[in-house]
Amino acid sequence: MKIKESRSRKIFEIFNYLFLAAFGFITLYPFWYVLVASFNTGRDFVRGGVYFWPREFTLENFTHAFQDPRIFSSLNISVSRTLIGVFLGLFFTSLIAYALSVKTLPGKTFFTFFFYFTTIFGGGMIPYYMLLRDLGFTKSFLLYIIPGIYSFFNFLLMRTFFDGIPYELRESAQIDGAGEGKILFGIYLPLSKPIIATLALFIGVGHWNDWFTGAYYQSRTALYPAATLLQKLLSESMTTSTIKLGQETNLSTMTSFTTQSLQMAFVMILTMPIVVVYPFLQKYYVKGVMIGSIKG
Repeated sequence: MKIKESRSRKIFEIFNYLFLAAFGFITLYPFWYVLVASFNTGRDFVRGGVYFWPREFTLENFTHAFQDPRIFSSLNISVSRTLIGVFLGLFFTSLIAYALSVKTLPGKTFFTFFFYFTTIFGGGMIPYYMLLRDLGFTKSFLLYIIPGIYSFFNFLLMRTFFDGIPYELRESAQIDGAGEGKILFGIYLPLSKPIIATLALFIGVGHWNDWFTGAYYQSRTALYPAATLLQKLLSESMTTSTIKLGQETNLSTMTSFTTQSLQMAFVMILTMPIVVVYPFLQKYYVKGVMIGSIKG
């Protein structure tokens, strides 16, 4: 019996490893394909047959991508909105989550239901645009900050985590004369690194990858974030044989890069910051999500 069990176990482990390896390959290969294409000459890439490594290595795609004056402006907008959005999002989410984690808060049930109820209904794109326009956000950088400060999902995760912190810590701090601010910033937040890292990643990736807000609600092209700029370039490339890099350049005059290879370079420029940051937050991210899911 033990021999049969050990054989079955080995067969299962082999199958499991093969399945995970295949799944990992399927997941990572599209990213690797874009990376290879971005480092391969465009005219050679359109011939096909480039799958696992560059056939004609070049940095010209990235060189021409950074020659576009819009790329630095859009990256500045994306970095600024991500940093400010993460800080303000965590700050206000922690305030709301802490307040509604206090058992003795008057009207706690009502406020929790109120926050939930507002997530059920939405006015639609046109009323939302009219609201943003009347507030003056459609021509302002605040368009990327103010509307996205609060998220019910983020609030729910953080409040669930706060509920798992022993309530006796709060009562002991109150006996020692600590105020609400001291309790939140001196006790709760230092104990909440996993959920803070998790929400920082959620909010940061959301801001960094958001192209929709800039494309449909931002009236000033100078305030386009990098994701919106990429979306515009992709749209342009589908309807014309030229791509704007400060000025229009006909593809027939290009030496090695093409519209497609430049697209790949833009995608890598936008993707790499998240890829670099994620490994440092991964251990907190996994722990934070698991704790929120178990206690929720």
